[in-house]
Amino acid sequence: MTPQWPSFWANIPEDDRPALREILADLLTTGVLLGESGRERELFLTARKYEPQISEYLAPLNLNLFPDPDRPLLQARPIPGECSLTARFTKDETLVVLTLWRLYDDARMERPAATIIFSANDLYSRLRLYFEHIEPPTNTHLERILAKLRSKRLIRFQKDEEHFGESRIEILPTLVRAIPFERVEEWTQTVNAFKQGAGGEEETDGGAEENKSP
Repeated sequence: MTPQWPSFWANIPEDDRPALREILADLLTTGVLLGESGRERELFLTARKYEPQISEYLAPLNLNLFPDPDRPLLQARPIPGECSLTARFTKDETLVVLTLWRLYDDARMERPAATIIFSANDLYSRLRLYFEHIEPPTNTHLERILAKLRSKRLIRFQKDEEHFGESRIEILPTLVRAIPFERVEEWTQTVNAFKQGAGGEEETDGGAEENKSP
C-alpha cells in the first residue's frame, strides 16, 4: 500500500528524502537530534534546511520543534497536557531525573556556557541531599537508569569500569527542556510533593520517547 505523503514531500529533492526519513524517525523515537559529528552532523544540517517542513509534520502530534541557540541540537518537545507521546519514569528514574535537573540548573547559574559534567558520586551525594528519607538506587540499578536516559539523549554517560563512582555524566540541555520547570521553585514543589507521595510511578513529559520504542 502506498503511504499518504505529507503535502510538502513533493518539493523535497530525491537526494534529501532518505535523510529526512531518518531525521523524522529519530525525532519520534528519541525526541532529539544531535549534530556534533559524522552522520549525525549530516542529518542535523539537513534538518535545519527543512525545519518548517519538519515542524509541520510534528504539529498534528502536538510536538513543537526547538532548535538550541548554543549547540547543534534539535528537540521535538511535547505541548504539556496536549501530547500523548510522553515518557513514563519509575520512582527511581524520577529521583534521578529530578536530581539531574537541579544539578544542571545550579551549574548553569555559575557557568552559563560550560559543558555540564558530574560524576556518579556527585549524583549520589545530591540524591541523598534532596531525598534524604528515600533509599537511593544501587550502582547496578543506577547504571540501568543512566543507560536509559542516554538512549533518550538526555545525558551522555561514560562508565568507569573500575570505580563506578567516578563514571562521567554529561547533562544535555535536552533534559531540562523535557521537564517543564520554568523556575527552581517549581522544581522544589515537585520534589516536596514526590517525597510526600513517593511509592508509585511518576510521569514526566520527556519528548517522543517511551511509547514509540519497539
